Amino acid sequence: MNWIDDIASLEALYGTPPSAAIRKVARQMTPLYRKWIMSSKLCVLTTVGEGGTDGSPRGDDGPCVMELDPGTLAMPDWRGNNRLDSLRNIVTDGRVSLMFMVPGSNTVVRVNGTARLSADAELRQRFEKKGRLPATVIVISITEIYTQCARALMRSGLWSGEPAPEDLPSAGDILAEMTEGEEGGAPYDQAWPKRAAETLW
Repeated sequence: MNWIDDIASLEALYGTPPSAAIRKVARQMTPLYRKWIMSSKLCVLTTVGEGGTDGSPRGDDGPCVMELDPGTLAMPDWRGNNRLDSLRNIVTDGRVSLMFMVPGSNTVVRVNGTARLSADAELRQRFEKKGRLPATVIVISITEIYTQCARALMRSGLWSGEPAPEDLPSAGDILAEMTEGEEGGAPYDQAWPKRAAETLW
């Protein structure tokens, strides 16, 4: 295997980025980046910590984040599986990246920065949904915002409406495989939609 172990060798294979790739970067929210991010109901939160990296999808029925000021975003931590992978990483490291997506658009907007976790009652209250509050809020200090090249989503045809393969394993199938049949399977899959609907927030 021919490994690439230094930056000079890497850059020699790709050349210089075009001007637009550099000039599109903002250090805080701008009117158009704000409009785009506030149109996104789904993003992927990436964190890094002592145990490695983690990528976690974050979605809501409105914007994924709230702007506290042009340099700061807040993201509620709604109910999940209580593994706390992302949150543990934020507590121990703080470096985060977010990829915001909007259905039908092949553009992705990326935010890099640092985050801290807050259980402040007033901040949590700002995200109240159906009488429920997030246990914590992720507060992100923006380092940079920029658009991602659209080619990846174009190649994948992500928004084409193509149905999932009929033989695609379900979450219940995978859980049954991992527990040697002790958990998961069809009963898990059958119960999941009702359980999820009752615990979205």
